[in-house]
Amino acid sequence: MSNRIACALTVLMVFVAAAAAQTPQERVAALKESLGKNQAALRQYSWIETTEISLKGEVKKRQQKQCRYGADGKVEKTLLPGQEQAPPPQKSSGGRGGRLKKAVVEKKTGEIKDYMEDVAALVHQYVPPDPQKIQSVQGAGNLAVEPSQGGAVLNLKDYLKPGDHLAIGIDSAAKAMRSYNVSSYVEKPKEDDVTLAVTFASLSDGTTYPQQVLLDVKAKEIHVKVTNADYKK
Repeated sequence: MSNRIACALTVLMVFVAAAAAQTPQERVAALKESLGKNQAALRQYSWIETTEISLKGEVKKRQQKQCRYGADGKVEKTLLPGQEQAPPPQKSSGGRGGRLKKAVVEKKTGEIKDYMEDVAALVHQYVPPDPQKIQSVQGAGNLAVEPSQGGAVLNLKDYLKPGDHLAIGIDSAAKAMRSYNVSSYVEKPKEDDVTLAVTFASLSDGTTYPQQVLLDVKAKEIHVKVTNADYKK
């Protein structure tokens, strides 16, 4: 996830800065070109990705992975030792009623776990923005670039799901991403609405990367935090 997000940052800065002078086709071409350049720079690095999934304020799952590029150009992720911990066994109250209650609890727990995994997976679908999806949104007339103080904002409607919205703010002078926000949902609009925000940072050579990704499903009290750190060549 991390390499693709950082690539998208450089892409979007070029895209917005030249928005007034370029045709839609030229904007998408610039997007893809910048994506390749930043990706090439990131291939020199390895880093640690930490993912936390919380339910009602309690961390239910925490994983750390060592990430690096493989020979095929794809990111390889290795789970660091001691990351998977089995939940403590539940005591049975005995009898048929106790076994039935335990089965119901286990089923409910399994459903919640699956749902939380679906929420976490949603991060990867929105971050980073896909040039092909942007092109599709643009072709449908659902992409707008509007000026803002010191930069511009890209607004994309129906990017991944009907009714969703992706807003990307760019600081033109600093050539840095100012904001990255998504409004979407997991399964049903209004029932499990999702908000997602990304904070970017730069390495010493100017290469950008997603320092932190935060995703919230307020109605379900589920929170996902993905942090990328310890970049090394």
